[in-house]
Amino acid sequence: MRYTPAGLAAIDCRLQHESVLTEDGQPRKVSLEIRALAIGAIARPLGALRLGQSGLFAGFLASGRNARGMFFHITELTPGALATAAALPTTSD
Repeated sequence: MRYTPAGLAAIDCRLQHESVLTEDGQPRKVSLEIRALAIGAIARPLGALRLGQSGLFAGFLASGRNARGMFFHITELTPGALATAAALPTTSD
């Protein structure tokens, strides 16, 4: 854990996701690894997770400093929870 210049707790980490979903009636393996950041009160419960422990994360995407890649900013965490299709947000065009 580190602290920001403002004194807020912060954790830099990577989140991994793997699943098999259906696309156009066919199974498709999906995997993703993204850099993530937790600042403030959410940093403590994130720091308590064991390496490889599952969880349900909510937050937002933002570019890194100097536009160097993208970060997932964690704002909510449910340790041990697994995401289901019903729990994932959907959009319609």
